Amino acid sequence: MALNKNKDLKLYYSISEVALQLNVSETLLRFWEKEFPNIHPKKAGRGIRQYTKDDIEQIRLVYHLVKERGMTLQGARDMIKRDKNGTVNRNIEVIDRLKAIRTELQNIGKDLGGLI
Repeated sequence: MALNKNKDLKLYYSISEVALQLNVSETLLRFWEKEFPNIHPKKAGRGIRQYTKDDIEQIRLVYHLVKERGMTLQGARDMIKRDKNGTVNRNIEVIDRLKAIRTELQNIGKDLGGLI
């Protein structure tokens, strides 16, 4: 769920880019926008959504709470409200780094398996 290094230079991302990055549907992003006040992308002409990196981080937070931890929408809203110091966001970053390390170690293991 990390942003592509080449795309980090962009200021705004389209809804289709965000959906692809997070492997969710555009419909789900629009639904979460209505359900979570912390998700509020800028809307350009004709209502086209423009997401910033901060918007994407808020969506990642909701994704983690709802999809990965299995919380209800109300439970996720309550946790976000209580999380004044950003602890949950930092935890998500650590989890993402650990997943990347696990993937790298698995790849190394596969490479070594071919040598043994």
